[in-house]
Amino acid sequence: MNNIVFFDVETKYLADEVGGWDNIHRMELAVAVTYSTAEAAYRHFTDEQAADLIAELQRADLVVGFNLFRFDYTVLQPYTDFPLRTLPTVDMLQKLYRALGFRVSLDAVAGATLSAKKSADGIQAVRWYRSGEIDKVIAYCQRDVEVTRGVYEFGKRHGFVRFHDRYYKVRQVPVNW
Repeated sequence: MNNIVFFDVETKYLADEVGGWDNIHRMELAVAVTYSTAEAAYRHFTDEQAADLIAELQRADLVVGFNLFRFDYTVLQPYTDFPLRTLPTVDMLQKLYRALGFRVSLDAVAGATLSAKKSADGIQAVRWYRSGEIDKVIAYCQRDVEVTRGVYEFGKRHGFVRFHDRYYKVRQVPVNW
C-alpha cells in the first residue's frame, strides 16, 4: 500500500439536534483531518473544502478509520454523489464489532492498546466549533487520527489489539487488517 489515508470528522450538530442517530447525514461537516502515509503529513479540512477531502480519500489506496461506515462516511456523503462506502476501507470498529459482537469505543481500545487517550469528545468539539474555536476542533480531530493510526499500526504489526471492557478489565482481540 503506497498511500494509506487515516481519516476522522467532527460535526456541526449533535445527534439529538438532527432527529437522532438515524439522521447522521444531517449533522454537517465542521472539520475533518487526514493523515496520508504517502505524504507523511496531516491535512485539515472544513466544510468549504469537502470536495478536496473527498478527492484525497478517492486517491487513497486504503482509507482507515474508526466507525467510518456508520458515521464519518454518512456525515460526508451529502457533499458528493460518489458512493464513499465503495472506497477501499478498513473500519476498525466494524471489524472489532464482528469479532466481539458488541461495540467498543476508540478510547477503550487506544487506552488499553497504546496507553493513549482521546483529548476530548464529540460534544466538546461541537461546543468549540460553535464558539469559533476551530483550532481546538482541528487539534482534537487530529489527535483522534493520531490515535486511530497508532491502533491500526499496532494491530497490523502484532495481530491483536486490546480494549477495556465495561468493568475496565483489559481484554485482547485478534485483528487482521
